[in-house]
Amino acid sequence: MTDMHSQPDPTLDMPGIHDSICQLVDNMCRVVLGKTGVVQQCVIGLLAGEHVLLEDVPGVGKTLMGRALSRSLDGEFCRLQFTPDLLPSDIVGSTVFNTNTSEFIYHKGPIFSNIVLADEINRAPPRTQSALLEAMGDRQVSVDGVTYDLPSPFMVIATQNPYEIEGTYLLPENQMDRFLLRISMGYPDREEERQVLMSHREGEPVESLDSVMDVTVVARLQEAVRAVRVDPSLYDYVLDVIAATRSSDELHVGVSPRGAISLCRAAQAAALMDGRDYVVPDDVKQLAVPALAHRVISRGHLQTGNRDVLETIIRDLVEATPIPE
Repeated sequence: MTDMHSQPDPTLDMPGIHDSICQLVDNMCRVVLGKTGVVQQCVIGLLAGEHVLLEDVPGVGKTLMGRALSRSLDGEFCRLQFTPDLLPSDIVGSTVFNTNTSEFIYHKGPIFSNIVLADEINRAPPRTQSALLEAMGDRQVSVDGVTYDLPSPFMVIATQNPYEIEGTYLLPENQMDRFLLRISMGYPDREEERQVLMSHREGEPVESLDSVMDVTVVARLQEAVRAVRVDPSLYDYVLDVIAATRSSDELHVGVSPRGAISLCRAAQAAALMDGRDYVVPDDVKQLAVPALAHRVISRGHLQTGNRDVLETIIRDLVEATPIPE
């Protein structure tokens, strides 16, 4: 096994990168109180250039998380409230006939933003979901046979209440597979909730947030993530975990190769956030559950909604997989 601590990549300014990321996390934590771990996972999604799904009951700060991230960045932001009558054109835009020029002109939709908050994503019908799926997977949209590239960086932060069934549509597996991480917000403890009450006494704290990072810096950080070194033994460790999901008697469907890539990319982003230019086994272990649990199906539960069961299975499989020395 090669020494991951030797020969650091000279192209990475680790102190400067670490300071920039910490500043972003700290800025978001000013309004998302008591959720440092969740904030860090959202930033990991941003650094990895991927998308995140926030799940939990209403009122625990899912939308606030997306707004806090968007206001911390100097880029374009849009919030899409998903409803059953939302059309694909409401997301990607449409072509309109110009009577003056006798030409069809394409008007871009709100998806052409750096950060897109897809609120209550499971309320939109499958036809609308398919339009979002192309944007998430290919960073492009197709309208009337013409393809348009989305801006870079591009990130979707989606929210949903997993306990509500009426008026919702089950997200297809291929769309769930496009999310780097599925994150649960959770309830705050009593002291944190007291701080929340006090901070909202005079208004909405998120409105006072200033941007602390330009989108051009985000693009450079995403390039830096790909330069983070992964030792060959850690690739084997990831593959061992993935193979365990495919051979498990408790799972009907295991993790796909895309899931393995996502786990590696998330581990690279976590290493960069921690100020390292190399991945360690703990990076993989800590992100295995949020990166993999939404990509598998347990036996007897051929639909989503059994989140706790899936997370327990993944956690047990990771603990049973030997860590490389």
